[in-house]
Amino acid sequence: MKKILVWLSWWVDSAVTAYQLIQQGYEVTGGFMKNYVAPTGNCSTYEDAEEAIKVADFLHIPLIAFDLQKEYQEKIIEYIFAWYQKWITPNPDVLCNTLIKFDVFLQKALELGFDGIATGHYARIEKDTSIFKLLRGKDYNKDQSYFLAGLNQFQLSKSIFPLGNFTKPEIRDIAEKIGLPNAKRKDSQGLCFIGNIPIKTFLEQKLPKKEGKIINHEWKIIGKHDGARFFTLGQRRGLNLLPDHYVTKIDVKNNEITVGPRDDKALNSKEVQLKDWHWIGAGFSAKTPVLAKIRYRQEPQCAQLLVTRDSALLTFEEPQRSVTPGQVAVAYLWDECIGSWIIQ
Repeated sequence: MKKILVWLSWWVDSAVTAYQLIQQGYEVTGGFMKNYVAPTGNCSTYEDAEEAIKVADFLHIPLIAFDLQKEYQEKIIEYIFAWYQKWITPNPDVLCNTLIKFDVFLQKALELGFDGIATGHYARIEKDTSIFKLLRGKDYNKDQSYFLAGLNQFQLSKSIFPLGNFTKPEIRDIAEKIGLPNAKRKDSQGLCFIGNIPIKTFLEQKLPKKEGKIINHEWKIIGKHDGARFFTLGQRRGLNLLPDHYVTKIDVKNNEITVGPRDDKALNSKEVQLKDWHWIGAGFSAKTPVLAKIRYRQEPQCAQLLVTRDSALLTFEEPQRSVTPGQVAVAYLWDECIGSWIIQ
């Protein structure tokens, strides 16, 4: 691949990605995606676009803007609301990569004559004979293979991750050394393309508040909440209770939340039922020892993966806290990411 469209976001990572590819002799063009604009104007889309323009000018590369609001609304926003209505906590960042960045954005790139796309993800792609492998990034603290575990062979074959062999501090150093205009801009902590909007505030656009009871394990009412669907297992913030109260059970039908201490057994589970599994390369049908994680900021844990025709089960050596339906479980063989599942 020689002609590459780089997803140019507001982060320093994508800017250094473009810079690295230029240094390696690629013909680089930046691509900015306008995916979401908040009804209240409380989002960073326009500021992010200005940053992308500054970076493209600094690197002397063309910049193409893509208005993908319709696709993002259909594939991501509606998905978020639908799942929260069922008290399932989705992971929109994983879906955004699978269905927007490496699907819609990739297809746009190919239609325009690019050989592939590149992003600033901290992960690696390695070709083994005819199989493309997705590997963890060198910087385990920043590794983002978890968010890419829904990609398929075609998507990997058309993608480049130049930052996979770097650490985040090294990327910051490169950005400052060459004088990138966004070298010191902080990373976003918000929802993918939506920005630093609290999830509860975002959901209230379509899901109305509904006062309900907060009860403890002795069935005593100890507080009230604005709606059970706004909470997730293991959550502490937003309860307005004394410390050491965590959500241990969510009853959306009766709009009730049960709380308990951090070490409550209800929050711990060794077995995780899975559905909608996706293999990145060849699949496994027998019981397989793996490393697995049920959230992004978790070190992979030792587990056994059992997949049959009709079911999939992860059995961890140690109990896992706050196993949340709708989140993504990802399995690894050492550094290789082999597949992903939705927690059932």
